[in-house]
Amino acid sequence: MPTRSRNVSSVALRLPQRAEFWLFDCGEGTQHQILRSELRVSQLRRIFVTHMHGDHIFGLLGLLASSGLAGNVQRIDIYGPPDLDDYLKACRRYSQTHFSYPVKVHTVKPGVVFEDDEYVVSCALLKHRVPAFGYRIAEKDRPGHFDVKRATALGIPPGPIYGRLKQGEVVTLPDGRRINGADLCGPTQIGRKVVYCTDTIYCDSSVELAQDADVLIHEATFAHQDAELAYQRLHSTSTMAAQVALGAGVKQLIMTHFSPRYAPGNELEIKDLLAEAKAIFPKTDLASDFWTYEVPKRNSETLAAV
Repeated sequence: MPTRSRNVSSVALRLPQRAEFWLFDCGEGTQHQILRSELRVSQLRRIFVTHMHGDHIFGLLGLLASSGLAGNVQRIDIYGPPDLDDYLKACRRYSQTHFSYPVKVHTVKPGVVFEDDEYVVSCALLKHRVPAFGYRIAEKDRPGHFDVKRATALGIPPGPIYGRLKQGEVVTLPDGRRINGADLCGPTQIGRKVVYCTDTIYCDSSVELAQDADVLIHEATFAHQDAELAYQRLHSTSTMAAQVALGAGVKQLIMTHFSPRYAPGNELEIKDLLAEAKAIFPKTDLASDFWTYEVPKRNSETLAAV
């Protein structure tokens, strides 16, 4: 539940090259948080919902309704569990809310839920009291930088042929020479991967979903000493989140979704959960409201150094 210092669940993934962002969960008050942030609601394109508990969906209709009143939203696609569509239809019916822009709800199941030329989003079923899904956002690999100077030196005429060479195709020139585009491109730009897992207790599917991720955002509702509560309520402890990160070989763990019992001044505080996780997985940070993390780009050199 919300506290004086923290709101409930919602994570924004910004795609700067597209001037758009995607939301993962939409707890109560999310639209107010967006107004206080650097995000522009007109750039919201997709919302991915993990499960149907209120702290993850109670802000959804308010955000969608306000976005329509703003008048500058093109379309929003929403992805989530089977009951999500019925929930939104009921909310709209009883509140007589009408959207002035297209809204489409996609019911998800394990596997790929969205794909375009640049990204693939897949999900897996986690282990919680209700059906809950974790999401993996994978940026597709891109060809390396195309060496225009070298192509010019080889006498390759500019034009559409450059586009084919940039994609690594083998092209036959008018003079009969065969040019392998891969020879004119630098190392492949490896796509980044972000994984979002909440709500769940430690489970194999979260480890599989997070394999080799650049960033794993994982719930850490309880401290290690409260593991019995975690098992009863099917939530994770800080140490469980760290074990998922370690087992999946991720590069960065970001913990979120903390119980209010660890508020400042209590016997255990959130900083203690961070210490517990770091003892297992040192590359761990704590999420806080309006905190941002830029996912660094990958390349063959950094991969070789890992």
